[in-house]
Amino acid sequence: MSTHRTDDGCRLAYELTGPAAGPSLVLSNSLGTDRGLWDDQVNVLSRTFRVLAYDTRGHGESDAPDGDYTIDRLGRDVLSLMDHTAMTRSHVAGISIGGLTALWLGVHAPDRVDRLVLANTAAHIGSVAMWEERRRQVEEGGLAALAEATMQRWFTPAFRKARPASVSRIFATFLATPVPGYLGCCAALRDADLRTDTANVRAPALIVTGTHDPATPPAEGAWLAATIPGATLLELDAAHISNIERADVFTNAMLRFLSA
Repeated sequence: MSTHRTDDGCRLAYELTGPAAGPSLVLSNSLGTDRGLWDDQVNVLSRTFRVLAYDTRGHGESDAPDGDYTIDRLGRDVLSLMDHTAMTRSHVAGISIGGLTALWLGVHAPDRVDRLVLANTAAHIGSVAMWEERRRQVEEGGLAALAEATMQRWFTPAFRKARPASVSRIFATFLATPVPGYLGCCAALRDADLRTDTANVRAPALIVTGTHDPATPPAEGAWLAATIPGATLLELDAAHISNIERADVFTNAMLRFLSA
């Protein structure tokens, strides 16, 4: 594990794997997880790509500053990591808030992005009231107040029954998320709205949805695919964390798309 301090002093934890001369790929995690979310993909993609997997501000081993975060700040964190690791341009893949961060980069830093993988995400996720209620629950009861319901949204009943160890690992990561980081990213999700910007994305984009995803339903991904020029849509038999629930299919789809 390595670290990098951004311009505002936030220490970001990251791992860099794969051949130094390989094409660059940045992986951005979802709310309440860390870079370990991408382990299944890193094990395969790092054979070809120079993979930068990092813990989003407020998550994992990265610092968790108090206060509200913004999607602009999360996007600039990625650019700072890319500068630090000498990545002039990179593919960027993200899930949920990580996907929204990747979309922000496609809109605001097109010269730094080769291809985008936007998984289980949307240009605008949820509502102000929903995120304020989520923040209230965590302020009063910590992450434990949301943990069980979150796993039910993230994974289908069949997967939770068949792969309890995989779910337990993500459950533990969720509970370990710093409360200030979770609250800060909830604020970023509350305020982020890129719906008027998606037509400006010029990078080729793969949109991945989960048939059973209640957090970012398939219709959200279909909207992204319809409004981002030339985007490709892939729907998987999964809930919100499709890269774990359908790891092999997800990874192979990424590999084909990023190698095109």
